Amino acid sequence: MGSLGDHAGAAGGGNARVIAGRYRLEAPLGRGGMGVVWRATDLLLGRRVAVKELARDETLSDAEAEQRRERTLREARAVAQLRHPHVIVVHDVVVQDEQPYIVMELIEGGSLAGRIARGGPLDAHAVARMGIDLLGALSTAHDAGILHRDLKPANVLLERGTDRVVLTDFGIAQLSGATTLTEVGSFVGSPEYTAPERMAGERTGPESDLWSLGALLVTALAGESPFRRDSIGGVLHAVVFDEIRPSAAVDPLLPVVLGLLDRDPDQRMGAAEAEGLLRVYVETGRMPAVVRERPGAGLPGHSGRSGLPGLHGLP
Repeated sequence: MGSLGDHAGAAGGGNARVIAGRYRLEAPLGRGGMGVVWRATDLLLGRRVAVKELARDETLSDAEAEQRRERTLREARAVAQLRHPHVIVVHDVVVQDEQPYIVMELIEGGSLAGRIARGGPLDAHAVARMGIDLLGALSTAHDAGILHRDLKPANVLLERGTDRVVLTDFGIAQLSGATTLTEVGSFVGSPEYTAPERMAGERTGPESDLWSLGALLVTALAGESPFRRDSIGGVLHAVVFDEIRPSAAVDPLLPVVLGLLDRDPDQRMGAAEAEGLLRVYVETGRMPAVVRERPGAGLPGHSGRSGLPGLHGLP
């Protein structure tokens, strides 16, 4: 999904759609496999908002489409209960013509992905502060039993004028214990930012979101994902097996990055430890020495598992 602010568009005129008798859809802000995000106006309150329109899947039966719709609404309502300055605010969830729409705050600015594409990597202090903000957002979601499952630079917004960091696109988020928006066994997420245990279909928990954050921090510091390869098969192999060798640009935050990118989810650095280290760096400009015992799991390329279902035969 494109970010809320990376794509410009003129406001719609008299032909703009109005949904639920209230929200006027004016210009697309981003498009992706999950649907379209619109710049819109709340005609009742007279404020600008963003509206996410879930893409229709014509391959689904009526019953499957209804299940998908209910899951979307359930998950959107759960995210709407989250209250954190770095989590996107969900104002409303409406259904029109059996199609769900999620009404969110409009973040004027662009995504972290767009910022990196235009200006290159960020400095370590800025990345450390961003990491603290995102750890707070994730902890709030995790405490509420919500997993993001697609944390990546395109889903992190940077508000123009304030540099506020906002985590968005919980559209494929998972409620703990609930079925996700996709059929069981299908892949959801962005491979370069997806934890190896999810790649292997083993389990998904808060620690999987923390792996994604580790990959995101490397991208912000170095300008590209540490797992970028020429093919999807190469990406999957890199995530699960390849030695992780961040560039020198990552050195200031290296203990946090390596802790979050531990391939053993049981040994992966937790949110509290990562936040504490980042705060020390922001305050002092130095990263404390970190000694982490990692029998086996800390070896280069060690994944703690014998193989990855579905990896063989990929290009």
